[in-house]
Amino acid sequence: MADDRDEAGLRAEVCQIGRALWQRGMVAANDGNISARLPDGTILCTPTGVSKGFLTPEMLTVVGLDGAVVRGSRRPSTEVRMHLRVYAEDPAVGAVVHAHPVHATAFAIKGEPLVGLMMPESVVAMPEVPLAPYATPSTHEVPDSVAPFVRTHTACLLEHHGALTWGPDLMTAYLAMERLEYTAQLTTIVRAIGGERGLSTDRIAEVRRIFGIAAPR
Repeated sequence: MADDRDEAGLRAEVCQIGRALWQRGMVAANDGNISARLPDGTILCTPTGVSKGFLTPEMLTVVGLDGAVVRGSRRPSTEVRMHLRVYAEDPAVGAVVHAHPVHATAFAIKGEPLVGLMMPESVVAMPEVPLAPYATPSTHEVPDSVAPFVRTHTACLLEHHGALTWGPDLMTAYLAMERLEYTAQLTTIVRAIGGERGLSTDRIAEVRRIFGIAAPR
């Protein structure tokens, strides 16, 4: 059984993250969903049909890794399958965030992955956001499209849909969503002024060496 104190803290944090997503305009209406792994291995997740800006702790649902409801009176989003696949692919993942940040979603609709090699911070934190191919919402196609990226990245764009981020805890997963949207917004702006250019190969290698980051294969 999960420690009640741990679960209470996670419930409060999910609501905090939901408000942050809503306040930053990364979700509209009832869009998006958030989940976190509880100490007993079950998954705390947001329910369907609720604005992420107005969540309360008692609204959240607990499901097993098979998607069956363990506790809670509200139905989880059908998109919880996407979250569950991430947890199944990598036991180190502790939280998953799905949102529709405007600039990142524009790239997802365009069908273009994000390559963030314009700033040292991006080279370190998020050099690439791959594009998961289009999958019909609420079907097994969605988790299947995301699965190949879980162990090699911390985020992906969902073609014609939005974005997904994950990490060892809720704050890390949320900050990955902020970083993803920042990269998309910055790319949009520099393209508009005709100024898109990445760091040189030598400078990228230097940043990777300083921060101990292996070059991608």
